[in-house]
Amino acid sequence: MAVDVHTHLVPKGWPDLAEACGGTGWPWLRIDSERAAMIMVGETEFRPVGPQAWDTGVRRTDMDADGIDLQVVSPTPVFFGYERPTVQAVKLARIFNDRTLETLAGDERFVPFCQVPLQDPDAACAELDRCLDAGHVGVEIGNHVGDRDLDDEGIVAFLTHCAHVGAPVLVHPWDMPGGPRIDRWMARWLTGMPAETHLSVLAMILGGAFDRIPPELRICFAHGGGSFPFWIGRLDNAWHRRGDIVRGASMHAPSHYLDRFFVDTVVFDEAPLRLLVDTLGEDRVMVGSDYPYPLGERPAGEVVRKAAFLSDDQRHKLLTANATRYLGRSG
Repeated sequence: MAVDVHTHLVPKGWPDLAEACGGTGWPWLRIDSERAAMIMVGETEFRPVGPQAWDTGVRRTDMDADGIDLQVVSPTPVFFGYERPTVQAVKLARIFNDRTLETLAGDERFVPFCQVPLQDPDAACAELDRCLDAGHVGVEIGNHVGDRDLDDEGIVAFLTHCAHVGAPVLVHPWDMPGGPRIDRWMARWLTGMPAETHLSVLAMILGGAFDRIPPELRICFAHGGGSFPFWIGRLDNAWHRRGDIVRGASMHAPSHYLDRFFVDTVVFDEAPLRLLVDTLGEDRVMVGSDYPYPLGERPAGEVVRKAAFLSDDQRHKLLTANATRYLGRSG
């Protein structure tokens, strides 16, 4: 059995968001053919998508080809709407969360994660509770809300609620800064995303979030935790040598917190996978693919299946057992 904890979905159409939510400049889906569409933001093309994004039959065929038994299916971050007024973001989240359940239609091979209006902690908790009652299993959040990182008091309150209700959390980088130096070569995705995730893990550590949130929180950082695992030695060194500046609200050095979160395997090569296992431990790494997007891994889980350094027991943990613990499922 194999579980893919990092995949995305785009419903094939949704109501006009300006009419349904208010405001302007919303994402919309331009249908180009039966098998091709374009996510639009205003009049700007954002990303092409195909039936893999909305057709569960196509997804199941690809899963069978890749040897994946379960997919965790999360929103596509462009639809988060954190920059919107709360009343608009609540309506947006409800539309996409309900469309996700309609699209997956109760198929037991898909584990739906919802989105929430994270800019308002009370509204986010209420939407999470509604979604858990409706059939979602967990929640995907962006790694920041404007200039508020994951150690923000409101976001900590939401994550504490996730711990109390037993909802697993997937943290996905989004809304990366742009500019002339980083708008070339997809650099926002190639350097911006790893840096954003690194900063968010660091914020949860040095901002004292992990010290304030119950250890029952099951939280995963996408894309192998970004650049964070590679730099844990530098972070510990700074914490000890420049504690007057670096320690912030943290009670311990960064390496103390490595057992507080999971990461996925969207790193594509055996060497960085080994770094993850050596640094975070074999119990904290899970298969993820970023399906169905072109920067994802296909076949999903291939880097884990082919990694020569993994024992059979370790491979089983990365393919199945760790995701089972993360999702709160017992086999």
